[in-house]
Amino acid sequence: MRSLELNTAANIAAPDDFYERLIDMHRDLSPAQSNTANAALILLLANHIGRLDVLEQAMEIARDDAMQVA
Repeated sequence: MRSLELNTAANIAAPDDFYERLIDMHRDLSPAQSNTANAALILLLANHIGRLDVLEQAMEIARDDAMQVA
């Protein structure tokens, strides 16, 4: 992996509050609607980040993590 510019250290002031809001975002959604909401959130945040190199690092880490799930 190349030099990491993606901040992977804990960086959310209130992580439990964020997690609660993330769960709330999915409340009462069907699985398809939940997947659509996740995709929309990813694209909004990717647009906010705006740097392909950082986004590629995030995608690589996320994929590697997913590959570890049995």
